[in-house]
Amino acid sequence: MKRRKLLKQSIFAASAMAMSSCSSGNANLKEAPFSLKGKVNHSACRWCYSKIPLEQLAESAQELGMKSIELLNPNEWDIMIKRGLTCAISNGSELGIEKGFNDPKNHEKLLADYTDLIPRAAEKGISQIICFSGNRNGMSDEVGMENCAVGLDPVMKIAQKYKVKIVMELLNSKSHGHVDYMCDHTMWGVELARKLGYDEFKLLYDIYHMQIMEGNVIETIKKYRSYISHFHTGGVPGRNEINEKQELNYKAIMKAIHEGGYDGYVAQEFIPTRQDPIVSLKEGIQICDV
Repeated sequence: MKRRKLLKQSIFAASAMAMSSCSSGNANLKEAPFSLKGKVNHSACRWCYSKIPLEQLAESAQELGMKSIELLNPNEWDIMIKRGLTCAISNGSELGIEKGFNDPKNHEKLLADYTDLIPRAAEKGISQIICFSGNRNGMSDEVGMENCAVGLDPVMKIAQKYKVKIVMELLNSKSHGHVDYMCDHTMWGVELARKLGYDEFKLLYDIYHMQIMEGNVIETIKKYRSYISHFHTGGVPGRNEINEKQELNYKAIMKAIHEGGYDGYVAQEFIPTRQDPIVSLKEGIQICDV
């Protein structure tokens, strides 16, 4: 729900910014020759393009050579599959980001939701489902980690049976709707993965969020690459386009990811500021296609 609320606010601001942008520059980018190198599996997060009908977004993804649109609900999976695309990582429990595995009060509902989702995802060839730690709400990180391990263990047994990964997202706990989120440092997520001991439990390394929380992005990715099964992008500051207007060098980051042998998906999760968001999506894919 936080993603959706943020999106509504950001799209209004983005639309105003887009009106003052250079339309000829956008047209040049949209019409520029475009081909992918085939080394990176490209995806995009649905919520960033929610004003575009999903069928239309899927068609644009096909035209751009993408393989996925993600963070979809089960009733949306087939829209991708029928077009030869996939959902690289599915939405998880309807409890969302703030109410996660760190609170035992949520365990019964979470287990029921993932018990339903995991076999359905496996049947459709969807290999990853997102999950969240939840907010601290005054809880220590140590207690929260133990609670997460207890709540996740029965879920992981089901995931192991169906060969589906349960992937916890790393988010910043300072800004953009996720203040107080517990899984806000890579090492916390890694320690949880070690405690659980399942190959099917992985981390979603959100580059935007981890730049805000801890920086040292490339070295962190190299050090903990075996615990990471998915990546999200986003420009810092602002969570907008990942071009030269922000501080991260996404080409260098992507080269480090690729050179480490990563063969999963990289999803664009920035909020477009252009009037035509597909132009921004195309630019992001070009930057990441190393």
